[in-house]
Amino acid sequence: MSKMFKKVLIANRGEIAVRIIRACRELGVRTVAVHSEADTQALHVRLADEAVCIGPSAPQKSYLSFSAIIAAAEIAGADAIHPGYGFLSENADFADVCRRCGITFIGPSVEAMRRWGDKVSARANAVVFGLPLLPGTGVLKDAKHARQEAARIGYPVILKASGGGGGRGMRVVRADADIEAQFHAATTEAARGFNNPDVYLERFVERPRHIEFQILGDKHGNARSLGERECSLQRRHQKIIEEAPSPWMLPAKRAEMGRLIERAMLETGYEGLGTLEFLLDPEASDGGQLYFMEMNTRLQVEHPVTEMVTGLDLVAEQILVAAGGKLSLPARDYAFRGHAIECRVNAEDPVTFAPWPGLITEYHPPGGNGVRVDGGVYGGFKVPSYYDSLIAKVITHGPTRDRALTRMRRALDEFIVGGIRTNIGLHKRLLEEPAVLEGRMTTRTIEELVARG
Repeated sequence: MSKMFKKVLIANRGEIAVRIIRACRELGVRTVAVHSEADTQALHVRLADEAVCIGPSAPQKSYLSFSAIIAAAEIAGADAIHPGYGFLSENADFADVCRRCGITFIGPSVEAMRRWGDKVSARANAVVFGLPLLPGTGVLKDAKHARQEAARIGYPVILKASGGGGGRGMRVVRADADIEAQFHAATTEAARGFNNPDVYLERFVERPRHIEFQILGDKHGNARSLGERECSLQRRHQKIIEEAPSPWMLPAKRAEMGRLIERAMLETGYEGLGTLEFLLDPEASDGGQLYFMEMNTRLQVEHPVTEMVTGLDLVAEQILVAAGGKLSLPARDYAFRGHAIECRVNAEDPVTFAPWPGLITEYHPPGGNGVRVDGGVYGGFKVPSYYDSLIAKVITHGPTRDRALTRMRRALDEFIVGGIRTNIGLHKRLLEEPAVLEGRMTTRTIEELVARG
């Protein structure tokens, strides 16, 4: 293997920054935390070996600032930057700046990010490698073009940002009369969120399942599919609960998809972690068909469920690959060990879902057999209003799905967060829903639950 990094700067915050610090510490690598003025007392700042303030609270002036982060890396003498997820993690221009400054970007190559990170380009790649697609388009030129293509595909359709994710720049359109206004709304949000106004259209599936596959490649011509995660429990395109393996997936289908995905990654020279996302329409006549949506060229929020059922440290593997190492995985289909579930705990109102920043007066995370908590806060920490509301992830593992669910219910009952509101109550309700217990959930399950009151 090439020489391991001496010092990694983490261009992120919250629980994922803490997660990366832990992986680096086990690898014997020093860490540099960057933080905004709002995050001076954040947990990742307290745990890192060094910390550098990179600007005001607004993300555009701190966590999204190329110059601030590169300057911090140069001042601290970091030889690599780990972007985590969100912020600059899928920004190929930032990765290119890192490369030109002689700093390793811990992620895919710039070329791979541009090839797979752009949603329209990724759809074109999917065609080449035999990954099935829903009817859709390339980049739309204007609202008139959007109307013509929507008529061709047939309503309902969904507008999606070409250069982003996380639900931003997405608009469902059900009638011709709405297409122009929704096109302008989607392009405006895409430009604001990703500095790229391009959008495209895709046929909208009313009650799909959302299933994604984890991939890991190295610089030596190796790539492994590490199976799938079920991510159907979502609200406004934001995942709430994830699990591995999917209750829907059969071993033969997993192996088939794994072969297709590994071929695509090998032939495009993909290195590092990535996730290919698919939709399944359970109401369609082809109810067993997975349709490729997009690829996230980064570490996922929900990576712990894959770690729990494979026994791998994906963040450590990601760092080792970036340093020039070979995959430590065996050359075979990786077998799952039991079942894992993750609940995202957000600082938000449990009824309106509005963010709920403020002082955490008491914090007692759950523990015990089969329970893991990836958190980024502590008692006495003030949750700022400038960033994502995620404060912790609870992950449970068991020999069966039922055991993992039982442990999750127990863990949520133990979780104490005082001073702010959280969505723990929503998770408890979801874990009593027949559709969830029976593994029949779709991306509409939470919406339907909330509508019932």
